[in-house]
This record gives sequence, C-alpha cells and structure tokens, in this order.
Amino acid sequence: MSVTLPRTPLYTDHYEYTMLEAALRDGTAELPCVFEVFGRRLPTGRRYGVVAGIGRLSEAIERFRFEDDDLEDLTSRGVVKESTAEWLSGYRFKGDIDVYPEGELYFPGSPIVTVTGTFAECVLLETLTLSILNHDSAIASAAARMVTAARGRPILEMGSRRTHEAAAIAASRAAYLAGFAATSNLEAGRRYGVPTSGTSAHAFTLLHASETAAFQAQIDAFGTDTTLLVDTYDISQGIRNAVAVAGPRLRSIRIDSGDLDVMATMARELLDELGAKDTKIVVSGDLDEYSIAALAAAPVDIYGAGTAVVVGSGAPTAQLVYKLVEVEGRAVAKRSEHKGTNGGRKIAVRRHKPTGTAVEEVVVSQGEPESQPGDRVLQAPLFRGGELVEQPSLEESRELLRQRLISIPWEGLKLSPGDPAIPVVQQRGGE
Repeated sequence: MSVTLPRTPLYTDHYEYTMLEAALRDGTAELPCVFEVFGRRLPTGRRYGVVAGIGRLSEAIERFRFEDDDLEDLTSRGVVKESTAEWLSGYRFKGDIDVYPEGELYFPGSPIVTVTGTFAECVLLETLTLSILNHDSAIASAAARMVTAARGRPILEMGSRRTHEAAAIAASRAAYLAGFAATSNLEAGRRYGVPTSGTSAHAFTLLHASETAAFQAQIDAFGTDTTLLVDTYDISQGIRNAVAVAGPRLRSIRIDSGDLDVMATMARELLDELGAKDTKIVVSGDLDEYSIAALAAAPVDIYGAGTAVVVGSGAPTAQLVYKLVEVEGRAVAKRSEHKGTNGGRKIAVRRHKPTGTAVEEVVVSQGEPESQPGDRVLQAPLFRGGELVEQPSLEESRELLRQRLISIPWEGLKLSPGDPAIPVVQQRGGE
C-alpha cells in the first residue's frame, strides 16, 4: 500500500544555490557530471551498514519541484537572482541514478548511489539525498543488529515518542525493512503498509479504580487477543489479575520495567502455574541490541524497542557523503587530509565462495572489474532519463536484507567492535 504525497518540500541547503547561481553565470551548470554517495567509514564498532531509504528517495525526487511561492521566497531573501529563479521554475531531474538496492549491505567506500546528469540538476539533490539516506540507513543498520540479537523472536518498533514526528514514520519503515515485525506508528502503516500493533499504557491502568477494572475494560473491548500491561503496580499481582480477568487464553502480557531477565523468568513460572501456558511475554523498556542479546536465555517471546532504534542505537547518522567524482568524463577527486575521495565513476561487484559466502567487494573506478565466478554486480537502475525505474517492494527489500545477512561471514554479525564483515578493494580501470 502507498499513499500519494504532495510535492517534496525544498530540502536543500543555501550553499547549493550559491553553486547553482555561479555555475549558471559562468556556463558550467550544464557540464555532464557524476556524483556518488558513499561512506568513508562505518560508525565506530559496526561491521556492516544497511542501505535504506531508496524508496523514499525515489518518491522525493519525483516530486521535487519549485512552485511560485518557493521562488518568491528564494528571490525575496536574496538567495537567488531572478534569472536563477526562472531556471528553477522548470526544474525536473532528467538524468540517471543507479543505486545499491534497498536492503543491500554496504561497507566503507561502497558506491551506494551514482547520480549522472548536468552539474546543476545533480547538485540540487545533495541535501535531499543525504538527509533521507543518512537517517534511514542509520536506523536500518541498528535495527538489523537488534533483529540478529533477537534470534528469531519478533521485535515491535515503538519509538515514535522519542523522535521528530516525521522521522518517526521513516524510522518505522526502516526498522520494518530490517526485520522488525510491526510498529506502533499508524502513519507508517497507512503510508507504507507496515503492520501495526500496540497495547495500552500505564495511564489506562491509572485511570481506573483498580488494575482489575482496567484489565476488564480492555478485555471487554478487544477480547483475549490483546496484551495486558502488568507492571503498573506489583508485577506478580498484575499477572494474577490479568489471568483472573482474561482467563488462560490471554494472548500476552507486557513488562516494561525492572530487571527484565528476572521478571520474565518469574512471569513465565507464574503464568504456567496459573494455567496460562500459551500466554506470551512481551518485554520493553530502553532495549537495544546489547540488552536484547543479554535476554537470549530468558523466556521472552517478543521485544519492544523504542528510543534506541529511532536514534540509530548510538549512531544517528550513517555518515554518508555526496561527492562529485567526474566532470565531462574526467575523474575529479578531493585531496583534503582525512577527507580524500577516489575520482571517477565506480562499478562494484561482490565476490562469493561457491557456498554463497561473501568474501570481498571490488570497486573499480573508470573501468569494470574482471568477471569471476560468484560475482554479483551491486548497483541497479533507479532513474533513467529522469523516469523512475520500477523498484522492488518493501517486502522484497526486507527479504533481500535477510538473504544478505546470511551471505556474510558469521563473524560479521557479532555485536562486538570489529573490522567490516568483508573488505572493500578499490581499483582503477585496467588494474
């Protein structure tokens, strides 16, 4: 399911108009150029990154337009001159874009996005592209680590109250891409078809004269196929009250505080004693990949993750950059200390053993890698001549990521700090 959205707001930075204004004036605006999006490094300790946000980016580029009120604002504040505003009035991206598909893994130096077109039309997409991909890839990368830590147990995303309202929707989508089972964010469900799930908060229990009355009200409304929050007062008594009201067929209880390992063990024993052997235990409360991993031996059925996932679990940005690498077929590169780039358009392949395990990523600038058995070309078309190429669905991208995580060496899935899961080998054409 998708929802038609209005045109993209002008997610641009002032300096993009500075460059555009000058380039239109000196005649370089129409020079054919290639820009690339990549990360110089992964966030500290991470062994892989997850490409996310490509679907949102494609929608945003399709809707990227300058209306009369936008142009009036830009000229009235002296951002651009009237001649530049006239050029912007007809702006449509007409170039080509190639990408690592959403759900693909990336590593330092991976050419995640390649934008080809005139300097003017490409440079205006920098902030838009980075704002989407840096956010969504950070969330998906953190969420994927949580999914691995959960070892097949479902995780619910419930972090909407811990981030900006628009970011919450994007975070829900990215977490689902990474393997989360559902979200509490209803707009993510409406806009992207992400399954939604939720239960009551402590306020509902406090509203009623007793915990039993609150549970009864929830059961009356939803039947036993619901989740009762049992830790508003005393957890043991809360579990007893829940089973007394709902009976042994209650779907689940949720624990949101305390030592979750101890509380889950106690809850399982008590539920079994009360005959509610099939009632599941949901735990939440500032969970990240490390606390989820620590609960591996606990009788937890479902996790609820909030703050950690929507802020990237310590890495709120993927640290991606958008750099010019080619002008009129000529490689260009930045040489600044610690911020140098490799010039020229890149082509990347990932090499695999016959078993399917990835062994390295080969990135060649101004040329193509020598083909070997087990090679897989990483980029795929997103736009051709300004027209969007049909893309995989969110469900297909979700499955792609699942398969990619299987393909990397098992050491690459560790939560402990370490080198990237596979090395990236940079080559120049002809090597």
